[in-house]
Amino acid sequence: MTPVQLFLLGRTLMKIGEEVLPELPPGAVSHRVGTRAALVVLSDLLGHPDTSVSEIAVRTGLPQSQVSGTVARLKDAGSIVTAPDPADGRRQLIRRVPDVSEWVSEVRASRIGDALATALGTDDPERLREVAAALDVLARHLTPETVGRLRS
Repeated sequence: MTPVQLFLLGRTLMKIGEEVLPELPPGAVSHRVGTRAALVVLSDLLGHPDTSVSEIAVRTGLPQSQVSGTVARLKDAGSIVTAPDPADGRRQLIRRVPDVSEWVSEVRASRIGDALATALGTDDPERLREVAAALDVLARHLTPETVGRLRS
């Protein structure tokens, strides 16, 4: 696989995911780019509560300015809370709110089967299982944190 093929595969997978994601509620994040960053930041917070903007940026590979803006929008939307770091008062620690929003519930309930079948142009169960299994392997090994290792 060439770098161009890998890039185009990533773009295709992202587009399939976008087709399945429910729209964000009004006032949360206003466009798809914000949705992508919001998902990456929220996913990182699942495994790393009480973390900082700079730590999220390192782990995810997102620019610190993008993480900072996303954190501000997620805070305004009520998806996360921040508190001063007891060890360093200049730094804010970020964590998800304990209650799951309706949108998060919708995202968790969403499945890619129909969008994958449409993108592949087939409803052949064997082909769909094969591609879904390959995606499961990739998802296990290529997590959002792997991007952070590319930039270090």
